[in-house]
Amino acid sequence: MFSAIARIFRTPDLRRKIGFTLGIIAVYRFGAHIPAPFVNFPNVQSCIDQTSGAQGLLSLVNLFSGGALLQLSIFALGVMPYITATIITQLLRVVIPHFEALYKEGQAGQARLTQYTRYLTIALALLQSTTLITVARSGQLFGVTGVPECTNVLTNDVWWAQLLIVITLTAGTGLIMWFAELVTERGVGNGMSLLIFTSIAASFPAAMWAIWQARGFEIFLLVLVIGVVIIAAVVFVEQSQRRVPVQYAKRMVGRRTYGGTNTYIPIKVNMAGVVPVIFASSLLYIPSLIAQFNSTPDADGNLPGWVQWINNYLTTGDNPLYMLVYFLLIIGFTYFYVSITFNPIEVADNMKKYGGFIPGIRAGRPTAEYLEYVLTRITLPGAIYLGLVALIPLVALATVGANQNFPFGGASILIMVGVGLETVKQIDAQLQQRHYEGLLR
Repeated sequence: MFSAIARIFRTPDLRRKIGFTLGIIAVYRFGAHIPAPFVNFPNVQSCIDQTSGAQGLLSLVNLFSGGALLQLSIFALGVMPYITATIITQLLRVVIPHFEALYKEGQAGQARLTQYTRYLTIALALLQSTTLITVARSGQLFGVTGVPECTNVLTNDVWWAQLLIVITLTAGTGLIMWFAELVTERGVGNGMSLLIFTSIAASFPAAMWAIWQARGFEIFLLVLVIGVVIIAAVVFVEQSQRRVPVQYAKRMVGRRTYGGTNTYIPIKVNMAGVVPVIFASSLLYIPSLIAQFNSTPDADGNLPGWVQWINNYLTTGDNPLYMLVYFLLIIGFTYFYVSITFNPIEVADNMKKYGGFIPGIRAGRPTAEYLEYVLTRITLPGAIYLGLVALIPLVALATVGANQNFPFGGASILIMVGVGLETVKQIDAQLQQRHYEGLLR
């Protein structure tokens, strides 16, 4: 292992790529601590120390920004606008035929889709930055009301000052997107995934230290051991796949023979990745957001009944009903996302075009039906796995007293394990190209 790491740094090209990637990550993390203009930084830090942080969807955004959201830094929005734009673009392929046609055109068409994703990212950044400033002024950013420091996080409330903050946050999102593309082109791994990985990893020490302070060294050590077990289980499931065998018949093209090979279609247990968890978190935040805008008490000082019900059952993560709804939403969104990203009919048509078939299954429609059957069966354990992993932070919130950004569970552990595995595989492939011996054995 150590000899393989030494080979990495003895290879000039690979050493340069890793150094460039680490430099971009350092700049990104530095920008996460630079406050936006007209932000009262001492008041913001005081609110972070006094409160439990953002709630609901804002908690997820704060996790993906590495804590920059609550600090109202120039990178406060983090990568969430780009993630949302990418998901929307993928969903629009099902609705808009032009997008699907661009996707099938190959590299040129996908470059156009990437450009549309960039435009949508900037538009979403404008919308989210405006919403963030509105929420920050009301004091709801930190989950409290009536605390003077939390309602005075801006030093200037005039319209042009707020406009400058919105422009700064939007420009920060554009800069993050450029950083990610630079890492993808000139560094190692997928740039956006690595920036997300960095943001989540930055919150690990603070989260573990909070557990140590709140519950003592014994609980801290227990959480650490459980975390190692969870990571091992996540790695096992993320690497698990159902391999559907495929054979290609021999065919003559001129004087040359093509085909006659055996391969397989890898169908992963978790094909949806972390997207269903993000979908479910976003959807569950909508009721509490509606309740916030209708939380005006009546003459007796009581809130409307439906608002009280939402506040009691659909806003706190330690509530059993909240956990059940969250779990069911993740399962539903997993099936939905897999159905739009893996098309059995298209796969079957491509196999038939090139003379491929599944042993024992006729080509064409029977192949598509068989693939759909296998996909439905393999998605169920994947959906249950996603739901259980996503519930880990909520269970920790109720038992250990950790916050909703508990490091060993939810979207954080899924992203970190997935990005870590993919980056190691890319480094391994580049080592094999140069030394005929990779990082992994």
